[in-house]
Amino acid sequence: MDPDSVREGARVPHGGETDRTVLDFSANTNPLAPDGVEDVYADALSDARRYPDDDYPEFRAAAAEYVDCDVENIVPTPGGLAAIRLAMETVLEPGERALVPYPSFGEYAREVTLQGATPLFVAHDAMLEATTNLLESCALAVVCTPNNPTGEAADAEALERFARRCGDAGTTLLIDEAFLGFTDIPSAASSSWGATRSGDHVIVARSLTKLFGLPGLRAGFAVASGDRRDRLETARRSWCLGTPADRVGTYCLRQDSFISATRERVDRERDRMRAALETRFDVFPSDAPYLLCDAGEADVSEIIETASDRGVAIRDARTFRSLESHFRVAVKDRDRNDRALEALGIERPDVEPSDAEPSGDG
Repeated sequence: MDPDSVREGARVPHGGETDRTVLDFSANTNPLAPDGVEDVYADALSDARRYPDDDYPEFRAAAAEYVDCDVENIVPTPGGLAAIRLAMETVLEPGERALVPYPSFGEYAREVTLQGATPLFVAHDAMLEATTNLLESCALAVVCTPNNPTGEAADAEALERFARRCGDAGTTLLIDEAFLGFTDIPSAASSSWGATRSGDHVIVARSLTKLFGLPGLRAGFAVASGDRRDRLETARRSWCLGTPADRVGTYCLRQDSFISATRERVDRERDRMRAALETRFDVFPSDAPYLLCDAGEADVSEIIETASDRGVAIRDARTFRSLESHFRVAVKDRDRNDRALEALGIERPDVEPSDAEPSGDG
């Protein structure tokens, strides 16, 4: 990490409301967690009196099953952002360039800069069309799928073509799949061209805590192969997962029924929320557990402040590059979603009996 970049850098604004009395729609996390998590966490506390097994065999096995890759390709990390930093630390040298999408997760540019490299911004919906000549001038390219904050998942065929061009250009491709677990789209880790079957130029970063409703747990992993995987494994911190994160993460990754129910609920509720929000705002297409809204001529600050006064925090998306009149709203369960809509001054959508919310997600 470049010392001058650390001195000159600034932290990136994020969603996430610390006031527990406020309904948080600024962070895109599941409002539910799998049944049994509390017991697993409690059981892990006694073992936390010793250092964890730094090999994390059960966690690696569960993660490999989850994304359908070989267990040796899994590198545990304390969250998806830690996987992103680890990737950039092992790829970038001072003075190099990295292709970074916009509008997208602000930490990409920050992490590139912290390595003494320079971010080269490309529109997120044009990233996969980057030419080989452009890629040859960059050590790293970043793709976020589904993209945060716009919500679109990358087209599978276009992503494959892009990955192959990255390989031809000698450019490492970092694919951030932090929200992909909310969809049934296969991970790049399991593809014929992805992080484990086509050389070592593709790295996948995954987060557990958004899908499983435990952002404070800090658990995730990277997927890579060959020399790239060896570099990640060597550079990762020892005991990078605490015992509770290891045990709870392993348990959550194997809760197939919870994952399926969550995906179904998000799909259903996202459609309901979109229909309601479109009565006042332009809403972006989304495959993710959030919706990006363009407020047009309306005052975004007033919208956010009014919602806050009514007990709901929504994300000011103007902090994302190129978004000047936007806010982002998470998609949660029916009751919370309706409360968020009411805070935005939108009536609850009519609900047919056949669309009623199921009793639970398991």
